[in-house]
Amino acid sequence: MYDLQHEINQVIRRMCLLFTLCLLLASAAAAVYLGETPRQVIKAWLHLQVQPCPLVTDYFRISSLSAAFLNAAICGGFCTLLTRLRRVKFRPNVWSGYFLVVAHCFYGLNLVNMLPLMAGFWFHCRLHRLRFRENLDWAMFITSFGPFISELLFRYPFSINLPVTLGSRQINLFAVLACVLLCIFFGVSVPALLPGTSKLHRGFNLYNGGLATGLLGLFVFSFLYKTMGVEMPQAIASDNAVYAAHGNSYQLFCTVFYVLVFLLCLAIGWYKNGRSFRGYGQILADSGYKTNFLRKYNLGLVWINLGFYGLMMTAYFNLVILLTDGAGFTGATCGIILAAMTFSASGQHPKNVWPVLAGYALLSLLVHALCMIGGRPVPWTLSTQGYMNGIAFATGLCPFTGKFSRKAGLMAGFISAVMCTTTSVMHGGFVLYNGGLTAGIAALILLPLIDTYISHTERYGRGKVKLPHGRHEPLPDSEEPVRPFEQ
Repeated sequence: MYDLQHEINQVIRRMCLLFTLCLLLASAAAAVYLGETPRQVIKAWLHLQVQPCPLVTDYFRISSLSAAFLNAAICGGFCTLLTRLRRVKFRPNVWSGYFLVVAHCFYGLNLVNMLPLMAGFWFHCRLHRLRFRENLDWAMFITSFGPFISELLFRYPFSINLPVTLGSRQINLFAVLACVLLCIFFGVSVPALLPGTSKLHRGFNLYNGGLATGLLGLFVFSFLYKTMGVEMPQAIASDNAVYAAHGNSYQLFCTVFYVLVFLLCLAIGWYKNGRSFRGYGQILADSGYKTNFLRKYNLGLVWINLGFYGLMMTAYFNLVILLTDGAGFTGATCGIILAAMTFSASGQHPKNVWPVLAGYALLSLLVHALCMIGGRPVPWTLSTQGYMNGIAFATGLCPFTGKFSRKAGLMAGFISAVMCTTTSVMHGGFVLYNGGLTAGIAALILLPLIDTYISHTERYGRGKVKLPHGRHEPLPDSEEPVRPFEQ
């Protein structure tokens, strides 16, 4: 008897294993590419474990190309081990959580700040008598607060100092205690906030956890710095000679890596789909709104979507870097390609994402025109790091395209682009999923406008229903109940 849930579990496990192995091989290839020895790679990896890492901390610059890929492989490998737990019915969010973890391992997440946060969520599961293995997705999502943990351990100025030497670093035992309490606080708070934030944007922001973690991060940051009168930390200075010598060539290495990986995903999907791409149009026709590709379509098509969508995003970032002046292929740029894949099994595909990308381009053209008229220098480009990071998460607004129209997707991208470099100031850069917060706020702005100014017919294709005083029928509530840990 065919067991769909078993097949879904297998697909998620194999995807996690595939990307973990590819990241590990890329780390070895990068070491050969740069002429590094295994000892140097391990030393560089250990170095980034003990660094503060607010947005955006480029692990290529403060460590090395090979160490950053190794960091992603190790953290991704730990998540892969968690997926081997038995008797678990995986939701698509496990797929999503894995991509968020490995993506941020290039600019802010590492083993030292990831494991305590997962332990905090484990405590929440014990407190509420929940099975940790059935909520692996939230164990991964909660790693958004990694920079808070690294900051408290390695830089925050506590008035109480109980130092213990750990290698070349001194660890304050009081800071360790503060981290334990903070991890427990995050572990029990985020699941409580999630249902409310889901209702705010009604499922039109796929990166729902970003809104919940962003609001909580705002509270914690305000307490630790504004309320306590602590000066904001400075950016990490680095004079990495290897990065200075080879940084421009990282684009070629990373691009080749992604092209090979996503072509491999296409090949797997082609083989599993009866050695054809037949049926992929079904996914492209999906609205992306509260959907589950793993249950609705042939599982081979999900691999095909991951491949085509991944190649599209890789091409987009290479194109904007080629055509505009900006950050280039930093660790963050490398990571955000993976971050853009987060919901490729539950909503994102090339057809509903491209209007959101166009929204960023529209704002860029508008800013260029206004600056030209006013005789002012253009303050940013599409390859400025903050805007590249923002667009990776703005792809989570793709349900606006599928549910309403390409114009709605364009406006969602436009609104997100306006705010993408501002929201990080709210939490000091200590919440890694800042783009999800931006997308959530963009959804909160756009949804009332759609409710008010877009007719019922345009929204749902049914007869227009007029209410008193010319008001249209309100947007109906979700047909699906919000589960406590569902993203």
